[in-house]
Amino acid sequence: MPALLIFFLLLIGLPLVELYVLIEIGSRIGAGLTILLAIATAILGAGLMRMQGLQALARVRAAMDRGEPPALEMLDGMLLLIGGGVLLFPGFITDAFGFLLLVPPFRRLLIRHWLRHMLVHAVHPGPGPGPRRSEHGGRTLDGESRRLDE
Repeated sequence: MPALLIFFLLLIGLPLVELYVLIEIGSRIGAGLTILLAIATAILGAGLMRMQGLQALARVRAAMDRGEPPALEMLDGMLLLIGGGVLLFPGFITDAFGFLLLVPPFRRLLIRHWLRHMLVHAVHPGPGPGPRRSEHGGRTLDGESRRLDE
């Protein structure tokens, strides 16, 4: 399914499903309690995101201090930001997804899955320019180089 179609379906379908769930919950526990619960999840999510975001920033700084690229820490921080942002939307489905993104093992699982997916596409790129296999079985990259220390 094309990405644009998926985006369009989410843009239209998700708010409708959220509205339905909010109405159903509101009819069972009352409108006031439903609104209070939606506000409480946003406040709790913002607090958790702030706490974990500061920890993620500390991990980025520590990786940089060790001279390592903080790629995994940055991906973790990006997922934290997405999770916190989703928690600001009213609705229990988006709240559930946002809280899932605030769970460190779930974020690590998503990052591993995404990296594995990206690695497969990097090793087996589609047609067009890019790395080629040489007759010795290794990859050949075309490019130019020059020494900067001379």
